[in-house]
This record gives sequence, structure tokens and C-alpha cells, in this order.
Amino acid sequence: MVTKQFTGAPDEADLRRADSLAREIFADVANKWALLIIEALGERTLRFGELRNEVDGISHKMLTQNLRMLERNGLADRRVHPTVPPRVEYSLTEPGRALRETVHTMCDWTHRYLGHIEASRGRFDA
Repeated sequence: MVTKQFTGAPDEADLRRADSLAREIFADVANKWALLIIEALGERTLRFGELRNEVDGISHKMLTQNLRMLERNGLADRRVHPTVPPRVEYSLTEPGRALRETVHTMCDWTHRYLGHIEASRGRFDA
């Protein structure tokens, strides 16, 4: 499906529409790796290796893909320092930091209800 260009029309921000730009953006950021990267970056600037260490279990490929997606959407900033070898750092932009507030709230929710969800799963699976 080809996403329409944003013209400011209300239907372009409607997540229920398949051709909505908002749905495409939502799909980009609402994956486990993107959420974990956003949470890990927080208010910090990290190098690729540091970020990979922060997000346990992420592959080099998935970290690269998600960082590129976050950069493309204007949520993360990639800064290359002119050194040998090149030093590359990542940080969240202002919209990325705003999104992190929501991600952080989701993380808090997970911690708060983890026991409830685990018990519910046990009852369901029994």
C-alpha cells in the first residue's frame, strides 16, 4: 500500500484508515525494538555498541534498521564525528523525547501489572 503525502486533511491522521500516514508512523514506532531503543536512549546520547548493550537480545541488523527508521521519522538524531575510525552517536530529537514519555509510561504500566498479567495467563492456560 502506498501512503499518501500529508496535506493536512483529517483523514491522513486517522489510524483506522489503511492509507493513513498516521498508521504508517504508528506501525513504525509501535514495535518492540523501537520502543526499547527509545526507552534506552532516554535523555542520553549513546554510541551504537552502547545502545546494543542496553537493548538485550537485539541483533546488529535489527538495531541498524530501527535506528534508520527512527532517524527517517525525525525521532532520533545520528551524529557522525570526523575521527578515524568514525564515532557515531545517537540521541532522541524533541519529538523522540516527547514519544519517550509515552514509552516510559508503558514501561511503568508493564512493571505495575506484570504480576496480574502473569496470574491471568496462568488461569487462562489452565
